[in-house]
Amino acid sequence: MPKDISYCGIDCAACPALVATRTDDSALRAKTAAEWSKSYGHDFKPEDINCSGCSSTEGPHIGYCSMCEIRKCAVSRKLQNCASCAEYECATLAGFHKNVPEAKARLDAIRAKTP
Repeated sequence: MPKDISYCGIDCAACPALVATRTDDSALRAKTAAEWSKSYGHDFKPEDINCSGCSSTEGPHIGYCSMCEIRKCAVSRKLQNCASCAEYECATLAGFHKNVPEAKARLDAIRAKTP
């Protein structure tokens, strides 16, 4: 399984916040802050764009991670990601996947490979 798949199935390796953090890329932080501010209607600052990945227990996370019900649940169950959960696909995850079908496809593929 790819290392940087979040609990919900997002490809963290493709996230500009994770890339900017790992490479200490100030220009990417500024670009991402501007794009996300426009897209999400929140005033992101470049210094907000730091993340060590959803499943990382140490280091910075984008602000929403502390409130994410999917992340909280997966951490409490000690899951690598939601694909390994006995209750896959719960209502919370299904609701999220309506907006991010590629994340569902990733988790479905992981489940298909799990014996």
